[in-house]
Amino acid sequence: MNKKELGIYMHIPFCKQKCNYCDFISYTNKCDKIESYMKCLEKEIDCFDFTKYNITTIYIGGGTPSYIDSKYIKQIMNSIYKKLQLEKNELKEVEITIEVNPGTVTKGKLQDYKDVGINRISIGLQCVQDRLLKILGRIHTFEDFINTYNLAKEVGFENINVDLMLGFPDQSIEDIKESLNQIIKLNPNHVSTYSLIVEEGTKIFNQIENNELQLPDEELERNMYWYVKNTLELNGYNHYEISNFSKKGKESKHNMNCWNQEEYIGFGIAAHSYISNIRFSNTNNLEEYIKNITNNELEKNIIIEEEQTLEDKKREFMMLGFRKIEGVNISKFKEKFVDNPIFIYREKLNKLVEEGLIEIDLNNIRLTNKGIDFANLVFEEFI
Repeated sequence: MNKKELGIYMHIPFCKQKCNYCDFISYTNKCDKIESYMKCLEKEIDCFDFTKYNITTIYIGGGTPSYIDSKYIKQIMNSIYKKLQLEKNELKEVEITIEVNPGTVTKGKLQDYKDVGINRISIGLQCVQDRLLKILGRIHTFEDFINTYNLAKEVGFENINVDLMLGFPDQSIEDIKESLNQIIKLNPNHVSTYSLIVEEGTKIFNQIENNELQLPDEELERNMYWYVKNTLELNGYNHYEISNFSKKGKESKHNMNCWNQEEYIGFGIAAHSYISNIRFSNTNNLEEYIKNITNNELEKNIIIEEEQTLEDKKREFMMLGFRKIEGVNISKFKEKFVDNPIFIYREKLNKLVEEGLIEIDLNNIRLTNKGIDFANLVFEEFI
């Protein structure tokens, strides 16, 4: 029997300090729960039946996974190896990523991650200007980031992603240029760049509402994006997904699996999963998550988000495909669903072509440059 491919996501919801823009499920005041939470995470993993799957990626996100003691990361990884009945060197082809933030990571922690089989590090930089890092509520300076990056290289990590944020208050195009120049000097093999999304309830939302901070206008934000795109491409990076750039062969497998509508299982509070056409998540209440697992009532943590029909799946395949710069692969759509997307979505596609948002060739349906700027209009056609 052919096994299905599966990605694993694990959520570590603890932070030293909440960033001013963050609305993720994370806590700065519940460190006394770390040990019991990690035990529950292990138990949740142990209860999942992996026998039908080949694991393709493992991603440890947060929160700030590097904030907690690295012994917990070692324990959780070893519990996965034990559950899969594998030695860690048998998963060397699997992309195993951990998110780390400067100010929470040491050489010892990085060495522990390396020793337990983690082979990819994602470092949250956001920008190189210390004055802007303060506006974002980051706990680190640019110097802290450089130290973290150098330590990761020293320990032996070659596969490193750097996060860059744009379009946030007080940031100028000169700031973006300076940040990019510094990143390019370091030559990481992956860069993720995101525009700030202001979420209600965050500190930065309140500061903007009270006119304490002002966002750059839309035209400046798009100029920042295109400057980043053009500069990274000129420096040998492949723009393979709206927000992601990589050196050849270093695309994030974890991200690509999501955009290719592959299956994944999420463990931990608020973690999302997609298995057998069902999207579901865990409770976002920490105490409830721990209590239910302690009482062997794991099913009480699960919230069904969507049970997809075949039509739902087709439309989602289109929407996710448009996040990739190569676009929706027509042959892969036919292979998966038999139907030809050009035919079944001809009215939507014709409209989007006329609006200059997409282009179609023999193999792919992709966003135009204008479509990248107005991608949400394209996505909305397939929601």
